[in-house]
Amino acid sequence: MYILGLNAYHGDASAAIFKDGILIAATEEERIRRVKHWAGLPVEAVRFCLKAAGISLEDVDYITVSRDPKAKFSEKLLYTLKSGTAFRILKNRASNSLKINQISTDLSEALGYERATGKTKTCFIEHHRSHLASAFFVSPFEDAALLSIDGFGDFSSTMRATGHGNHIKVIDSVSYPHSLGVFYTAFTQYLGFPNYGDEYKVMGLAPYGQATLTDEVRKVIELKNNGLFRLNDRYFRHFREGVNMSWNGGAPSVGTLYSENLVALFGPARDKNEPLTDFHRNLAASVQRVCEEVIIHLADNLQRRTGLKNLCIAGGVAQNSVANGKIVENTGFERLFVPPAGHDAGTSVGSALYYYHQVLGKPRSPFRHQAYTGAEFSNEEIGAFLQSRPVSCRFVEDESLFDFVADNLQNGGVIGWFQGQAEFGPRALGNRSILADPRRSDARELLNDKIKRRESFRPFAPSILQEYTSEYFTQADQVPFMEKVFPIRAEKRASIPAVVHVDGTGRLQTVAREDNPRYHALIRRFYDKTGVPILLNTSFNENEPIVNTPEQALDCFLRTKMDMLILENWVVTRLPAN
Repeated sequence: MYILGLNAYHGDASAAIFKDGILIAATEEERIRRVKHWAGLPVEAVRFCLKAAGISLEDVDYITVSRDPKAKFSEKLLYTLKSGTAFRILKNRASNSLKINQISTDLSEALGYERATGKTKTCFIEHHRSHLASAFFVSPFEDAALLSIDGFGDFSSTMRATGHGNHIKVIDSVSYPHSLGVFYTAFTQYLGFPNYGDEYKVMGLAPYGQATLTDEVRKVIELKNNGLFRLNDRYFRHFREGVNMSWNGGAPSVGTLYSENLVALFGPARDKNEPLTDFHRNLAASVQRVCEEVIIHLADNLQRRTGLKNLCIAGGVAQNSVANGKIVENTGFERLFVPPAGHDAGTSVGSALYYYHQVLGKPRSPFRHQAYTGAEFSNEEIGAFLQSRPVSCRFVEDESLFDFVADNLQNGGVIGWFQGQAEFGPRALGNRSILADPRRSDARELLNDKIKRRESFRPFAPSILQEYTSEYFTQADQVPFMEKVFPIRAEKRASIPAVVHVDGTGRLQTVAREDNPRYHALIRRFYDKTGVPILLNTSFNENEPIVNTPEQALDCFLRTKMDMLILENWVVTRLPAN
């Protein structure tokens, strides 16, 4: 049985293909089209998945879509009648719903079929149920509480549930227009970060400020006694005007969410070109603090209601790794699982798994690491490609390669590291990474100025050998997908300054030998030479989607100041200048 899961006509469009419940491949459309957060019909991602599975669209039994236009229909209708939502917003919603309903036909035509195959059944799975499934059904837990939090999807912004075996039971939800994701995005826009997906910049800026404005921020969002929350409609435009969004084939966009009342409360909004002040840093810290309070409120109440000790969390807000790192210590939960693609791209996986397990009643497979699901290239393919480009390259076997790269890293080199299958999700986890020595006090400035070209306040992550986690971090949790931030032990911070954020924390990635043997072997070799079991790891890109192919990796290498590029076993250096 083949199931093709889709996140379509929404930000971070993606596709995933399953055979008998086993994930074969998954990727985001942005990786192929090279447009961040690409929104629309993920034709190229589907093409990749079908090729990876060795099948055509006609062989697919079910297409599952992580949207259900019928979800909460009566609530939608009632709200629309009461609020007097602008006609243009209603027209955009209707157009988007129409596209979702005819998705199999559009996909067939885009792939060159005369019509949708009669064998394939299209199934619409509500957005937040897809999020919940993307976390629970790939987690190691047989029983868990489930929490999905994002902006909006199918007229909900938050959903709480329980998972038992192959079944999910929804407890409650928060409906439009109330949304923690909108709360955070509104302040992201106010702070001068206008692009879709810029929320992580506020999270990175927050430790540079003091949470002195939390009382004012709490006026914007209210905690409810039932464990949920509500927004204060005075401070948001979408209560009366709707949300002006674009998902039509390209970079997604969301119109201004905050109202003039928010400006009256905090003063003029920052222009994206204005310098950041202490006020902006303090507001970022306060917004992050209140966001954490809401997440912990949701989770703690869920734990007390269910009595469960395991929690799975997904949704765009689940990308807030700082908050994730605080959930266990501030609630009754003992273990937290966040999938590698907790954001909307992961709903392609979730919709397929929801249908397979929840609807068809199929049993779950044993837990396994599922971050590496994208494009892969052999040494033979890479070698043939490199022959066509003006670079110096040589082939090196693994043992010598790890030794050579570790030497270059400890001598100050910045290395582009490309191997295996591309990661699914927003984090580079050792297959499409830029690596550096974490002991270098100047590494952050070097990477930001010469390669990443991004804001100086944004941190870089430590990849650590899993067996040494407790020596460096106050919490020895397994964090394979770089989804939690934990404090670094005070006595270790001076030895790895490049990966210690200003508040003494690090966005942790634990690397296990069984999950990524080559990356583990490289870090181990670096440890043998330096006594430090950590590498600085950042995504292999330059203000673009993470590189997907050898050609994209080489182009990024050549236009930046990286010292060396490793493509599987090929070592690439620049030709000497004439």
